[in-house]
Amino acid sequence: MTQFSHLVRCEEDLPRLSSSDTRDLSKDRPSDRDLQRADGCGRVVFGSENGTRVEDIFERSPMRVMFPRTGHRTVEEAVLINTAGGVAGGDRLELCVTALPGASIAVTSQAAEKVYGALNEPARVATRLMARESARLAWLPQETIVFNWARLHRTTEIELFCGAELLALEWLVLGRTAHGEVVIGGNITDSWRVKRDGRLTWADSFRITDEIFPHLHRKALLSDCHALATLIYFGAHLDKRLEFLRELIPTLGCNCAVTLVSGLIVVRFAAKESSDLKLALRSFLQQFGPELGSGPFRVPKMWSC
Repeated sequence: MTQFSHLVRCEEDLPRLSSSDTRDLSKDRPSDRDLQRADGCGRVVFGSENGTRVEDIFERSPMRVMFPRTGHRTVEEAVLINTAGGVAGGDRLELCVTALPGASIAVTSQAAEKVYGALNEPARVATRLMARESARLAWLPQETIVFNWARLHRTTEIELFCGAELLALEWLVLGRTAHGEVVIGGNITDSWRVKRDGRLTWADSFRITDEIFPHLHRKALLSDCHALATLIYFGAHLDKRLEFLRELIPTLGCNCAVTLVSGLIVVRFAAKESSDLKLALRSFLQQFGPELGSGPFRVPKMWSC
């Protein structure tokens, strides 16, 4: 009791801080801007001359683009690598992929991307895809895992031209559920913008803030689903392929729906476990890919590594 009363008296003897002093202390709090952060960029252009070839490439650390070969002289798959090992608040990463007429390429990532907790600044990740006339482009990265208190602003901008064919995927996993992690706060904005021949045809944004996370279990929101994906397809015979997908999605083993809007097929996926979503996406690509014929619309080899 004597020791406790001594502590109380010591606390009472401390000088009180005014509101101006408190504001001064807030300036001393660490910020993501004060820390070393990544500013990476990758740009690659694919052309067609006796098969798909790299016409131009630019890289700035920590972004790297690799081209694994499997006995073929032409490029079939490009692999994006973030040598920083993850994304932190304040990071800026940008990737631009252009498929010129006749090119056929699949672009994926080496592993799942991890977005760690931020102090106050969001990580900004921008992907820009362009598919010129008669090009075939598949953007099929592995999942993005969002950790607790992460701040992520991701944009996917796509430029399409008449006669091109594109399949593009982005997916999010909220925490590592296999480790029992529960994401209770953070800020996520995931936006799509698709243009056709220079005209905006589809725009979509998904946003979760600190105030929303406690309510995600509600049926009107995510209903305890922690893994989400959006996939779009642009190409020929949309009505026929839409009917094919409507017959396919009940067999995928997760929540899934498909629609046709503004000349795009849009597919949504949601699952409680990331492993269930990955199995569903694999099954989707294994069955939809052959429907599109030979080319880049298949399960990327890196998904099996």
